[in-house]
Amino acid sequence: MMGTTNLVRKILGTHLVEGEMAAGKEIAIRIDQTLIQDATGTMASLQFEAMGVPRVRTEVSVCYADHNTLQTGFENPDDHRFLQTLSAKYGIHFSRPGNGICHQVHLERFGVPGRTLLGADSHTTTGGGVGMIAIGAGGLDVAVAMGGGPFYLAMPKVVQVNLTGRLRPWVAAKDVILELLRIMTVKGGVGRIIEYAGPGVATLSVPERATITNMGAELGATTSVFPSDERTREFLKAQGREKDWVGLKADPGATYDETIEIDLSELEPLVAQPHMPDRVAKIKDVGPIKVDQVMIGSCTNSSYVDMMRVAAVLRGKTVHPTVSLAIAPGSKQVLTMLAQNGALADLIAAGARVLESACGPCVGVGFSPNSGGVSVRTNNRNFEGRSGTADAKIYLVSPESAAAAALTGVLTDPRELGDYPEVSLPQSFLVNDNMVVPPTAESSDVAVLRGPNIAPLPLNTELPGTVEGTVLLKVGDNITTDHILPAGAKILPLRSNIPKISEHVFEAVDPTFVRRAKEEGGGLIVGGINYGQGSSREHAALAPMHLGVKAVVAKSFARIHRANLVNFGILPLTFVKEADYDAVAQGDRLTIEEVGARVRAGDLLTVKNLTKGTSFEARHGLSGREIDIVLAGGLLNYTRKQAN
Repeated sequence: MMGTTNLVRKILGTHLVEGEMAAGKEIAIRIDQTLIQDATGTMASLQFEAMGVPRVRTEVSVCYADHNTLQTGFENPDDHRFLQTLSAKYGIHFSRPGNGICHQVHLERFGVPGRTLLGADSHTTTGGGVGMIAIGAGGLDVAVAMGGGPFYLAMPKVVQVNLTGRLRPWVAAKDVILELLRIMTVKGGVGRIIEYAGPGVATLSVPERATITNMGAELGATTSVFPSDERTREFLKAQGREKDWVGLKADPGATYDETIEIDLSELEPLVAQPHMPDRVAKIKDVGPIKVDQVMIGSCTNSSYVDMMRVAAVLRGKTVHPTVSLAIAPGSKQVLTMLAQNGALADLIAAGARVLESACGPCVGVGFSPNSGGVSVRTNNRNFEGRSGTADAKIYLVSPESAAAAALTGVLTDPRELGDYPEVSLPQSFLVNDNMVVPPTAESSDVAVLRGPNIAPLPLNTELPGTVEGTVLLKVGDNITTDHILPAGAKILPLRSNIPKISEHVFEAVDPTFVRRAKEEGGGLIVGGINYGQGSSREHAALAPMHLGVKAVVAKSFARIHRANLVNFGILPLTFVKEADYDAVAQGDRLTIEEVGARVRAGDLLTVKNLTKGTSFEARHGLSGREIDIVLAGGLLNYTRKQAN
C-alpha cells in the first residue's frame, strides 16, 4: 500500500530519537550538521567547551566568520582567532572572514538533502532550499548538538504551500515569500513547518528556493523545506557535489494540517514596508517614494543569479545621483565569478559600492542610512533601528526591484524598466574552498587563544521557591530580539562578554532599564503577542538573566526566544486571559509562590499582584524536561546535574 507521508515527517521520522510526532508533543531529533557564526558562536563555543566533550560528534560542524568582520578594535579579530583555534581543536571547519555569509556558503558547499542542520542563527532555515530540515536555535542548543546530544522541540504542524504556475518577468522568489508573509503574518508560522509542493516548485532554482526558505524565519516558522528533485541535482552537480544528491518528496496524497495556495503567475513585485516584514503591498501601490539608499545582498538575496541579474540591469547605466548603492555578494565564490566574467566591472561602472562578502548592513554593521532616510534593501528584516539608524525607514524588496530603485531614485515597479534580463544557473560554479580551514586530525596539542574581551561563561542559580519581583518593563506586541538586545557595529563585538553587553538590554525601548534592573536586583518582564521574534541570539535571554530577570509573562512567545529563556532558567509564562495583560502595570510587584511544586503539579500558576491586591492565572506550557531545566537554573546546570 502506498504511503501518504509528507516530506517533513519523512525526514523527521528518520531522525527521531524520542517522542511521538503528534503536533504539540515534545520530540527529540538527531542532528547531522551544525552551524555557528562569529556573533552567536563565541558563546556557543564557550558552552561547548564547558561540556568537556573532546571532539564534535556530528557529521559536519562549521564555524563562520561573517557577522563581526568590521574590525574597529581588537575585539572582533580576537574572537576570530579564538574561534579558529577552538575549531581546530574540536573538529570544526572554520570559514575565514571574507569567505562569505554562513547560509550562502553552507548551501553551496555543505548542504545535503534529507539531513538535519541546527544553526545558531535564525536564518539557518535557508538550508531547506536544498531539501534539509534546517532549524535555527540558540547557541546552547547548538553546542549540545555539537556534543552529540539531540535537539528537543515541540512537534510542529505541517503547512503545505502549494505552488502553481510560473513567475512572470520581473517577479522574483522574494515576492513569493513576501506574499506568504502577507497571508500568514510574522506570527502565523509559529508552531509550524512550511513544506512547499505543487507543479510550481519545478520552476524554481535552488537559489530561488533558498531565498524563500531563508525568509520563512520571518513567519515565525520552525523551518521551511522544498523537495529534493532534478533542480536540486542540477545545483549540487554545478557545485561539484552531485554525490550528495538524493531525491526526496512527499508521497502522493500526503496529508497536511493546513494548505495554502499560491499561483506564481499571479504575483506582482511586492514590498515590505517599515517596520515589519509582513507589512506587504504591491510596489505600484506604494511608490514612488524618494529613496536615499539601496543595499543588495544579505543571506536572502546575494546569490550568483541575483547579482548577475542586478549587473545586467545596471550595465551601461548610472545609479541615480541622490542614491547610494551598495552590493554585497554572498560568498567568495559569487564575488570571484562576478570578477572573472566582467559583471563586477559593470556594477562598479554604474556607481555601486562593493562591500565584502559578509552580513554587514543587514545587522547594522556598516552602510547605515542617513537620518530619517529611506533605504531599499534585499534583506529579510526591517525592524526599527536594526539598520543602525534609529529613525531610518527600511523597505524590503527583490534584487530586481532594488536595482530599479537605484536607477530611478524612487521606489519603482521593476516592470517599468523594459526587457527582462534572463539569467540562468551556470553549468558549473567556481569551486575553491581555500578559505575554509578543515579541522586538524590531532587536536590535543592545539592551544585555544583567548582575547581579553572574552569573559567567563555566566551561570544562573536555581530558580527560587518563590519568584517575586517588580515588573521592570511592560512592552507591546511583536517585540523583537533587536528590541531586547540590539545588534550593530558597537554592540556585536561584546557578544563574548555578558557583563558588558548586558549594559545595552532594552536600551532602544527604555534607556533606564538596566539601571532599574540593577537597583531592584532583577525582576520580571511583561510582553504582548509574539514576544522575542526575530534573531536566534540567546544573548537576548542570557543578558536579562545576568541582570536578574526571573520570569517573562507574555501573551505569546516566538519559538526560539522561548527556548532560550528556558535554557537560561528564566520562567516563560503566558496569560490565560489576554485581558489580564491590561491589568498589570510597569512597576507592579508580582509574586509566584511555591514555584517548583506548582509547576510540577499542573500547567497553571497563580500570579499575585501585591501592588494592586489582585491575582491572575498564567500558563507555563513546559514539558517535564523543560521544568527540570528551568528549576535547575538553565540547561548547563541541568546537564551537570544529569552528569553527576
